[in-house]
Amino acid sequence: MAEGFGMDRRAFADALRQADSNARHPAAVRQRIEMVEAVLEKSIRLPARLPLVGDRIGLDAILGLVPVVGDIIGGLLGTYLIWEARNLGMSKLKIARMIGNTGFDTVVGFIPFIGDAADVAFKSNTRNLKIVRKHLDKHHPETGIIEAEPL
Repeated sequence: MAEGFGMDRRAFADALRQADSNARHPAAVRQRIEMVEAVLEKSIRLPARLPLVGDRIGLDAILGLVPVVGDIIGGLLGTYLIWEARNLGMSKLKIARMIGNTGFDTVVGFIPFIGDAADVAFKSNTRNLKIVRKHLDKHHPETGIIEAEPL
């Protein structure tokens, strides 16, 4: 028996394989990327609704305030959506568009003040999520969810 788990090694190995296959299921991928996009683009509520900004910003905009390093970290976090899209088998053209969105957001972020405004207005992760959602809705319609307005 595997110590501390109350099951034999074969059952434990089977459980690990099942968990791995569930993690690759398109519905699980959709849930993960939607969560990452929400954290990066709309996790912080602002006290007032601002023009072009709205009433929410995310970690990407906050990281963008730190010159160069913050933009690089934000870009690296954004590549997670691209990695998940590649694992879904999305076309090279769609992946290239996603890389372009993230690259543009990262490079423009290097420009003082203009880059900070671009982080808030451009929202590359939201654009990339839309690309992935279209793919999932077409190829895996069972993963679709009914979207509601945030509270």
